[in-house]
Amino acid sequence: MSSTILIVGATGNTGKGLARTLPELLKNEGGNYRVVALTRSLSSPGAMKISQIGGIEVVEKDWTTIDAEWLKENHVEKAYVAAQNMVQQFTEESKLYLAMLEAGVKYLVRVSTFVHFINPASPVYYGRIHWALETMLSQPEFDSLNWTSLQPNYFGGFISVDAINWIKKHRETGDAGVLNVVFDKDAPVAAIDAEEVGIVAAHLLAADDYKKYNKGKYILNGPEDTNGQKLVEAVERLAGTRVKEVQYNYKDFIDRLPAFGIPENILASMFAGIKLMWSGKGSTSESTTSKEIAELYRPKNTIYDNLKNVLAD
Repeated sequence: MSSTILIVGATGNTGKGLARTLPELLKNEGGNYRVVALTRSLSSPGAMKISQIGGIEVVEKDWTTIDAEWLKENHVEKAYVAAQNMVQQFTEESKLYLAMLEAGVKYLVRVSTFVHFINPASPVYYGRIHWALETMLSQPEFDSLNWTSLQPNYFGGFISVDAINWIKKHRETGDAGVLNVVFDKDAPVAAIDAEEVGIVAAHLLAADDYKKYNKGKYILNGPEDTNGQKLVEAVERLAGTRVKEVQYNYKDFIDRLPAFGIPENILASMFAGIKLMWSGKGSTSESTTSKEIAELYRPKNTIYDNLKNVLAD
């Protein structure tokens, strides 16, 4: 039986780019791997789209239930993990890595978070979680598991959800009202298309010399700095109209997060991450794409491209 590359988070923001890219890279580079993408529901729209991609087997399984025995039975050699930033993330993700260690998995590529969030005193709760996970993997006990942690800048699509909805509403009704923009009007941020994070991961997983990326913690930026004004310009291009009224530094979207499972007592922590973006910490000068990533694949999608791709998906 062929060795397996396991994809955890295939239907998420970054996983789609990975799923579309990895089979082609393996075919071109002669990689003899079975690629398995996990989903909680085979009938979900995301899972059904991935199942149409040649070279990927979609399996219905909750990744939090994976143990060493399952990994061995499926001959998992490499793995990709893009877990949701939830309060239980450390418990679930660290458990998976312990199972990988026991099962003899050779290489792991995981999605971390924005580099300026990752420290033990971070006000952003998931920044502390990712710091703890990267610190755990860095210990001698994990030396037999090669790993790479990707540290992407703010996801352009995620922080532009209101802009995307504005365009959709305008196309439907011709009048969308106020455009709420999370970005600061002027503060630069090199927002990245989440799918391009997955494309980078695909190149890492397809590489024969993956060991040279072991213990790598790599920063990923979009190709250029953007800001609120540039987002408005992108919206106007895609909507084919002028935006009459804009609210920059929009933060009320945070109040909607409890509906997605984020506890109310950590909403202030989420806001801390937005305030850091408004300070300019997400700019190309404050957060530079790692040279190892630029050599593999240089992200190219601007905020306009990002919005266009999300609308077309």
